[in-house]
Amino acid sequence: MPILSMFYGIVAYMYFYDTQQHRMPHFHVEYAEYTAVIAIQSSKVLQGNLPPNKMKLVQAWLEIHRDDIMADWTLAVRGLPVQRIKPLE
Repeated sequence: MPILSMFYGIVAYMYFYDTQQHRMPHFHVEYAEYTAVIAIQSSKVLQGNLPPNKMKLVQAWLEIHRDDIMADWTLAVRGLPVQRIKPLE
C-alpha cells in the first residue's frame, strides 16, 4: 500500500496491481474511520465516503496534482514504486 501523500489527517494511497475491482484509475483515501475510493480523471467517489470538508480538501489536492497521481497509477499497476506527492498546504 504505497502512500502518495498525507495532509490534514488524510492519507492518500494506492495498491499495487489494483485494476480489477473499480476498472479505472483511482486512489484510496482514509481519514479517521472514513475511507473512500476516488476516480482520478473524474474525481467521482467510487466507493465509501469522507466528511464533506475533508472531501473538498481531497478534491483540491486531486485538481492540483492530477498528472502526478495518474503517473503514480501507471507505476502502481505495474508493481513499481510510486513517487510521493506534495501535500495540500
